[in-house]
Amino acid sequence: MKKLLVSPAPHIHGKDSTQGLMRDVIIALSPSLLVSIYFFGFSAIKLAFVGAITCLLVEFAIQKYIIKGKVTVNDYSAALTGLLLALNLPPNSPGWVVFIGAVVAIGVAKMSFGGIGQNLFNPALVGRVFLLVSFPVIMTDWTIPVSWFREGIDASSGATALSIVKEGLSKGMTMDQIFEANNFSYAQMLFSKIGGSVGEVSALALLVGLVYLLIRRVIRPHIPLSIIGSVMVLSGIFWIIDPSHNPDPIFTVLTGGILIGSIFMATDYVTSPMSTKGMIIFGVGIGIITVLIRNFGAYPEGISFAILIMNATVPLLNNYYKPKRFGKEVKNG
Repeated sequence: MKKLLVSPAPHIHGKDSTQGLMRDVIIALSPSLLVSIYFFGFSAIKLAFVGAITCLLVEFAIQKYIIKGKVTVNDYSAALTGLLLALNLPPNSPGWVVFIGAVVAIGVAKMSFGGIGQNLFNPALVGRVFLLVSFPVIMTDWTIPVSWFREGIDASSGATALSIVKEGLSKGMTMDQIFEANNFSYAQMLFSKIGGSVGEVSALALLVGLVYLLIRRVIRPHIPLSIIGSVMVLSGIFWIIDPSHNPDPIFTVLTGGILIGSIFMATDYVTSPMSTKGMIIFGVGIGIITVLIRNFGAYPEGISFAILIMNATVPLLNNYYKPKRFGKEVKNG
């Protein structure tokens, strides 16, 4: 005899499902993936395939043979984790590195907490940070492979804009000198930025994904806007104080992983706050930590660490800023 779950009215039913939400996020990532395939060819396809398949297999194996419970790989969440991990790696990462990152993402960051809906930290980011700490040379090697579709792409060098700026400043160069020496332009950063993780190649493609998620109401704008806004404000303050040794806010937002992080990683339902106030505090915290790491830390990038740090505060934010209970009377005045 099946047990029935009984609870008092009112009952609210929605048409959204985990499978549908995950599918929408994958669709939103498609422009970025397609652009990365255009620039990186088979390398981008290999990373996405290995990441998605490994995550699916690891989750299936754990649920089937260790937990011996319901298998949920058909909800697309594991595939999405693998795709996000792949898009956060250098384009020439070997397949075994992607495999290890996927095992850590699913086996450690997700399933060890009980599976979907129970993990404290974003699984894809845990996998990426684990790889960054364990294999720093591979994870900071931005060699750009030759694409199937373009000729003349440099196959031996391709440092990220953030790395170039950090190295140039350490040598006593000014921002104007760095821009001139490397032919940096905002149009290049917006439409096609060679050098960086697979998913960072086009800011425009990521913004298209953001628009899709907002139209489909998969995410709310509070977290992305809070992150981008706080990054622009804080980096703008540093830039106003000393524009020759600090990048301007537009450069800061368009380079590195701020866009992919704020749109696709920080907005994860499980590891982000539920209330509007909590979302805003969460986003502002990520933005501030990111800029501080970029300006004063050893790594040129900081969004991954910032999101994971703020993931740890989500239980506190959810406890302090609780959504109003359905039907609760609100006092006037």
